[in-house]
Amino acid sequence: MKSAKLLVILWLSLATLTACTTTGIGGGQLSGAGQADEAVSFSWTSTDGGITGNIQALLPGQTFAGRFFQITQQTRADMLNPLWTHWRAGWYDWPYWGGYAGTPYPTTQFITHYSGKVVATLEAPDQQRMRCRFHLVEPAQGMTGGGEGECQLSAGRQVRASFPGK
Repeated sequence: MKSAKLLVILWLSLATLTACTTTGIGGGQLSGAGQADEAVSFSWTSTDGGITGNIQALLPGQTFAGRFFQITQQTRADMLNPLWTHWRAGWYDWPYWGGYAGTPYPTTQFITHYSGKVVATLEAPDQQRMRCRFHLVEPAQGMTGGGEGECQLSAGRQVRASFPGK
């Protein structure tokens, strides 16, 4: 009897955890000067409805993985600090926050606007890095609502990315 109750509790806990996980896929094209375009695939998982989570990019012969963050009114600027590892803080050399290079990312304690933007930093096992910025189609739905954007490898090549909405 006791083991049956424990089994039911365990099953319900597992079902609850599984129900809260959202996943998605995307695709893109890797391009670079003098090189042929190559297909890229993305996959992501989130336990908070696509606000934050893990993202993976599969490039020809290479896999990148890392975290993504959707910028919302609740996003604390210090939560984004891991994104700047190996890059200039705020990616001020790669325009995104204000539309041109040199525009700093918000540095107040809380980012006070809802932008529909997602940022991510991914790393490959060989220490090569990729930074990504996406614009969401349906920001209230998180990554589940779809979007598009671009990524830049530390070696300079670019990836155009697209995530279909569900």
